[in-house]
Amino acid sequence: MNAEYLPDFIERKWISKWEQEAIFESEPNDQEKYFITVPYPYLNGILHAGHTRTFTIGDVIARHKRMQGLNVLFPMGFHVTGTPIVGLAELIKNRDPQTIEVYSKHHGIPESKLHTLESPEKIVDFFSVEAEKSMRSIGYSIDWRRKFTTTDDAYKKFIEWQFNHLYKNGYIVKGSHPVKWCPADDNPVEDHDILHGEGANIVDYTLIKFEYEGCIFPCATLRPETTFGVTNLWVNPEIEYVKIKVANDENDETWVVSKDAYDKLLHTDKDIQLIETVPSFSLIGIKVTNPLTREKVITLPASFVRGDNGSGIVMSVPAHAPFDYLALRDLYGSDLSAYGIDENPRYIKLISLIDVPEFSDYPAVDAVNQFNINSQNDSLAEDATKLVYKKEYHSGTLKQNTGKYANIKVSKIKDILTKDLIDQNIGELFYEFSEPVVC
Repeated sequence: MNAEYLPDFIERKWISKWEQEAIFESEPNDQEKYFITVPYPYLNGILHAGHTRTFTIGDVIARHKRMQGLNVLFPMGFHVTGTPIVGLAELIKNRDPQTIEVYSKHHGIPESKLHTLESPEKIVDFFSVEAEKSMRSIGYSIDWRRKFTTTDDAYKKFIEWQFNHLYKNGYIVKGSHPVKWCPADDNPVEDHDILHGEGANIVDYTLIKFEYEGCIFPCATLRPETTFGVTNLWVNPEIEYVKIKVANDENDETWVVSKDAYDKLLHTDKDIQLIETVPSFSLIGIKVTNPLTREKVITLPASFVRGDNGSGIVMSVPAHAPFDYLALRDLYGSDLSAYGIDENPRYIKLISLIDVPEFSDYPAVDAVNQFNINSQNDSLAEDATKLVYKKEYHSGTLKQNTGKYANIKVSKIKDILTKDLIDQNIGELFYEFSEPVVC
């Protein structure tokens, strides 16, 4: 017996012996059957350490079940559907510098070979061979006669059978839910189908319907309870706004949103029609009605409002949102007569609606003073916002000016209030990505 353990020698010896004796090739017999698979690797690159962990877990279970006397079938599949492989082929074909560098340096593919992978089929052929080679070298107990890809005819038929079987037995129902959608292909996509933003989540916002002369000014928020503390809305005079007709179960509504928001709404389940472009200046300095309090609040100019974020119109809660307080404070003493505004924003009264033991009536003001923040452009404003939101969420309760919601914890209010807003048709759900996505 060797005193020194030589892993390469020992592993090659036993892997070779396992393959020669075909001990992992499962055939029907009288033993109890056990089928196992693992998440298939996606073939747009060389396998990495994370794959090894995933496959090892499945391999341990397969070996354990064999030791218990079960007839184990452990095949291996390769995930090859989706746009990333198509996109990669295009990038290689166009000799994209970043792609060439990543795949030659980090994936270890010689450029001479890399330049030949100009079609999805060639990419799949290359990486499937490399993946199998890597898994065989580790010694996984896979029946390699049963390898397949997700585009094989037999596999596609299996998926159809599986879906129909689940549907007939009531495990699948037809309904609607938000999905990642590719406007170019007019088709839903999942993480492996996109080029950038693979980890993006779909975030559900509540749209609050502020009103002005028969039009809805919708504002997207993650904290609908703060609608009780709105002192003004923010509108960006530099971006394009439009008026659209939105079909409603009761009556059609006219909304004012950014052009970007209109484009996003076209890919929802709403029936949308463009009416006209609206000059952004005409939206500033008007008094809109808060649907919860029925109070009128002014619209103010703000360059930080992004057209591609939410509806392009933002509600301001300066008592509880440091960015809103700072933006409002930055306007103190400003000449806003170009927008038809004569009043000084300095005299806009902050509305406190959440009781937080760690803060005064105005948590946003406390946080701004604590971090000694001078303007909304200060990087510490983000830290102040996180502090306030964290404290309010974990220990905040709603005050008496929130009516029937008084004394409810902030951590419990969102679903309750959102349902009430939707039932009263003064709120709706609106979905956004947590980060930019490119399909």
